[in-house]
Amino acid sequence: MSDTQDFLFKPYSMGGLELPNRIVMPPMTRSRASQPGDVPSALMAEYYAQRASAGLIISEGTWISPLGKGYAWTPGIHTAEQVAGWRLVTDAVHAAGGRIFAQLWHVGRLSHTSLLGGQRPVSSSAIQAQGVNVFVADADGKPGFAQASMPRALSVDEIHAIVDDYRQAARNAMEAGFDGVELHAANGYLLNQFIDSNANNRTDEYGGVLANRLRFLGEVTHALVEGTGDAGRVGIRLAPLTTLNGCEDADPETTYLGAAKLLADIGVGYIHIAEADWEQAPHMPVEFKQRLRESFPGTMIYAGAYTAERAREAVAQGWADLVGFGRPFVANPDLPERLRIGAPLALHERETLFGGGERGLTDYPALATESAEA
Repeated sequence: MSDTQDFLFKPYSMGGLELPNRIVMPPMTRSRASQPGDVPSALMAEYYAQRASAGLIISEGTWISPLGKGYAWTPGIHTAEQVAGWRLVTDAVHAAGGRIFAQLWHVGRLSHTSLLGGQRPVSSSAIQAQGVNVFVADADGKPGFAQASMPRALSVDEIHAIVDDYRQAARNAMEAGFDGVELHAANGYLLNQFIDSNANNRTDEYGGVLANRLRFLGEVTHALVEGTGDAGRVGIRLAPLTTLNGCEDADPETTYLGAAKLLADIGVGYIHIAEADWEQAPHMPVEFKQRLRESFPGTMIYAGAYTAERAREAVAQGWADLVGFGRPFVANPDLPERLRIGAPLALHERETLFGGGERGLTDYPALATESAEA
């Protein structure tokens, strides 16, 4: 199949950015930030630059404030040192010809007191994510997992302060050289804890009926538009059916069609749908995807165990514009070229996904290097 006939390799224009292909590297936590301070490093810059042939890179989740952190050794974007570290990353990606958005992250209740200086996590409501573990490190730096701590409910004033934190994080991202920002409103994190009915038992203007549960999403999205100065450079990640990390909605299709319409009214550049990708996961019907397309006129990105063939079908059928390939990007820095020519994909080492150094991060060879070695 020639590139002109291959849907994955048709150029695409999004928010003033010209993407050379429809392949997205979605956010993947790798827990390699430099310590102390959770600062993005030169090693991280090398990792992202190696993958700059993606049409778009979305960074790993980067927490917007100290109470937004939920996993050890993950990068932030609220100190001057962190902003400077991210500038290393964006400069390296741009020098390699790529484009990169920052995923802005507040984990809410999916954290542990040891990561928060002894403070309790915060959430829409005082509901613990039972059975959900988060990645922590002990005083000696030994990694491990711990049950997410019991959260406390945010006050309305605190909610407003977090909206301000998101606005400043968007400004910091633009100062760091990112091409735009993505709001992480999926996978059971803070925004999701307001949206999904079973995680939100508030009785004020942020709980109860759908319009109230979407209020925080709307306020944060408006803040990101203000922070970037361009609605087209703002994307939102949603997870309508994943039930991940304890978040579940009683009527997800109605809820997320409502969210899509809200985001369409604001005029954001894209919605990024995280599909469930584990065995026996909830299925997302094509009919629902088509209804989302009808509700939102901007760019639609889908990610979740897509093969090249499934991705081509999604783009050809029109309900997706771009497709994310998560784990394949870990071990295949030149993934677009491998997909283009149908080359075999290398497999990642599971034990090196979180924490450590260059092993399992920057030492996976490109196809040309593999061929030369062979």
